[in-house]
Amino acid sequence: MAWAITLLLLAGVLWLTFGGDVGGTILTGLAMLSVGALALHGTLLRPRLAAGPDGILARTVGGARRYSWSEARLRVRTTRRLGRDSLTLEVESGDHLLVFGRIDLGEDPRDVLDVLTALKGQALS
Repeated sequence: MAWAITLLLLAGVLWLTFGGDVGGTILTGLAMLSVGALALHGTLLRPRLAAGPDGILARTVGGARRYSWSEARLRVRTTRRLGRDSLTLEVESGDHLLVFGRIDLGEDPRDVLDVLTALKGQALS
């Protein structure tokens, strides 16, 4: 969806450029670059979280990190912001804390925690 919006904004930039609207061209260009950067980020870092028998693989801007099941602590945290509850999945290992939201996971964090807990149980038994 972000790539489609980026293309629409690019069309807007071209239309405004040929129309002679300098201010609109600059603002639309900035919006296009911002949405394009978010689209690129989402494309390069997918999947953000993967799990297997050995543990968890988390992809971040700094690179991929692997955490074994024995060192990874998992929990769902509920935070209230602007009158809405938001759920996040937290993966903690030593000094590292990774926070994944619904958009990062593509699913409800509670459902992901259930699957990860089951995988962790199978791996450690």
